[in-house]
Formats: sequence, structure tokens, C-alpha cells
Amino acid sequence: MPPPSDVELVTAWADMATYLTQHTPSNSPTFASRAFGYIGLTMYESVVQGYSGHQSVAPQLNGLGVLEKPENDKVYHWPLALNAGQAEILRSVYVQTSGANKKRVDSLEAAFEQRWKNEGIDREQFVRSIHYGKTIAREIFEWSKSDGGHRAYLKNFDKTLPVRSFPGSWKPPLYAQSFSHYPLHPHWGKNRCFLEANAATEAPVPLTYDTTPGSAYYEQFRQVYEKSKELTLLEKEAAIWWGDDPDLSFTPPGHSYSMGTIAIRQRKPDLITCAETYARLGIAVADAFRNCWKWKFQYFTERANTFIPEHIDSTWESFWPDPPFPAFPSGHAMQAAAAATVLTDLYGDKFPFADSSHVGKPEDPIRKVGFKARSFDSFWAAAEETANSRFYGGIHIPIDNEKGLEKGKEIGTNINRLKWKR
Repeated sequence: MPPPSDVELVTAWADMATYLTQHTPSNSPTFASRAFGYIGLTMYESVVQGYSGHQSVAPQLNGLGVLEKPENDKVYHWPLALNAGQAEILRSVYVQTSGANKKRVDSLEAAFEQRWKNEGIDREQFVRSIHYGKTIAREIFEWSKSDGGHRAYLKNFDKTLPVRSFPGSWKPPLYAQSFSHYPLHPHWGKNRCFLEANAATEAPVPLTYDTTPGSAYYEQFRQVYEKSKELTLLEKEAAIWWGDDPDLSFTPPGHSYSMGTIAIRQRKPDLITCAETYARLGIAVADAFRNCWKWKFQYFTERANTFIPEHIDSTWESFWPDPPFPAFPSGHAMQAAAAATVLTDLYGDKFPFADSSHVGKPEDPIRKVGFKARSFDSFWAAAEETANSRFYGGIHIPIDNEKGLEKGKEIGTNINRLKWKR
């Protein structure tokens, strides 16, 4: 076979990253978002020294510093370095994945190597390029160990966490995605952001608790209740499509990462733009989830499945089950907005595309709704539907989504402002 094209190479590794995310036990949206941050950054840093118009962003990140540089006057094969770096970072970040999955990574790495060997690349250049890609991956992984989220799948739920109870506080729901009565990764907001600017983002402010009918707080939940009684098929399909249950899919940040794959396959940019796409996306979803979790546990706000049965209709259940963590702001909305902001900066405001990520999955057996491809005119339109889907599902009130979109855009904008080019 001939050597892989740039697009084939990067999207094969992105597909492998989302595959491991879906098929690695005890994964979560929080841990997955972090993983994509390091995977995407490794892709970019493993090739950026080969492009005079671009520069490393490592010194601009929170405590990473200068990474290994290529030897002067030595020739490198940059796609080969990227191939080696992706295999190395995936094996490191997803060390807990199955033996079969590790063999998948090894096989993909070896298959691409063989296709370049067939081209007769100089052996010293071959070895040098592989060594460089792996060195970059190892340096980035070593940095990752100090962020607060290393091997966090071992401690998804903190059973020693004191129970906070106050009017409007989050309570473990009876109708939920998880059987745990403890919230997922309550300390995630203490983790290090990739960007100091994102760590300094000002917190959004939720509405003041008020059970009085007609109050701003009450009306938010009433809107959820009324919408649940008139959901259209299209709205149900949106709720199902963007659910991305971590037990059954590549998680919400994986869905956003796959948007980069859609853009790249459609636009077919050069290697450095492909790598920059995944780096920006990975950092976007990682910092979005970190900040979102900081604020979720700062405010510890309730969801509709506790407010509506107590104050509006005791028989009510949401269309989609509650996730095991507080509500405000919406993680779906926030990470989708961060991703849409970086993709829009790279590919433009108008980017018609279709998302067929879940096509072929069987109909949801409980809700009797199928997975149908979604079409959009822009990345921001997809982010807005992602946010709205949580309202349709009955697990977020409008302000959760509004503030999530707003703060996600701020996070993505900070990433766009990094000096990617010289």
C-alpha cells in the first residue's frame, strides 16, 4: 500500500482515540475530556517543528515549558513522528484499557510504519522521527501526571464527601444514569487548566432559589415541565443523539473531538492544520470540563427531577435520565461551545456538515426513538442543539445551557488567542 495521506493518518488516530474512550472501562466525560487535551496537544507538538509558519504552544501553557527540539541539520519525517507520538500518548493516557485495545494501537502504529518502509525512507531518518514523536508524547504525559486528574478513573466517586444539603441543593436522583448516590469527580475543578487564562475565567451566576410560582427560578423549571409534555419527534431525536452516555458512546467531549474529524475529512487541510485542529479541540473540551466541574460543585444546584416532583407535579420524570452530578452550568453546552468556537476560528462561520456519528445504533429501547444523522450550517448551530438537547431531555433548565454556551465560548476564544503561528 502507498503511504497514508495526511488526512488518513490524523483521522485514523482520532478515530482510535474516540474508540478507546468508548471501549475503556470506568471512563467518564471528565476523564475523557482531559485525555483528549493531551492527545490533541501531542499530535500538534510532534510535528510543529517541521513547519516554519507555526510554533510550539507548549511555553504558553500552564507550567509545561519548552519541549524537546529536533536536532539541528537533521532531517525528520513528520508524519512518522506524529504516528509514533499518537501511539505513545494513547498507551500512556489509556493504560487501563484492555489488552485487545492496546493491540489495536500497536497494530495501527505498525501498519502505518510499514507503509512508509515500503517507500524506502532512510533508516536513520526513520528511527530519528519515531524517537522524536515518542519523546514529545512522554514529555507531555509526564506533565499530565501533576494536573490532579492522573488515573482519575480509579476514584470516580468520593464516598467520604460530606453531604451538602440546603434549599435548592443537588440530590441523588432516583431516575439516573448511574446507581451511585455520590457525585462524579467532585474535586475535578481543582485540576490544572491547560491555559492560565481559562483558570481565571469569571464564574457564571445561577438564579436565586425561589419556589414561588411566577418567580424567575420557578419559571425555569416550569419551562422544562411544559416542554416535556409537548416534545416533538425531532426534539426527542436531538435529546437521544447528544446524550452520549459514557457507557455506550465516546462521551460528549469525544463527540466534539469527532467534529474535528468531520471538518478535516471535508476540507482536507495540510498536516499542521489537521494537528492544530485536534490540539485546539482537545484543550477546549479539557478546560471546559475542568471549569464546568469547578462551578458545578461551587454551586451544587439541583436538577428538574428533584424540583418538579416536589413543587409542580409529583408524578413527573424527565425524558432523559439524570447524570450523577449537579446541574449548573451545563457541561454539554459548555464543552460544545468551546469546541465550536475553535472550529469556527479554523474553518469559518459557515461550514455546512452532517454528523452521522451514531447512525446504525439500534433504537433506544426505553424511549422508542432512533438515531438519525444531524445536519448543520455551522459548528455553532451544532453547539446550540447540543445545549438545547439537555433542555429537551429534562435535565437542564435554560439558564444552565445559556451560561454554559457563554462560558464555553470564552474558553474557546482564549485558546484561539494562543500564538499558534509565528
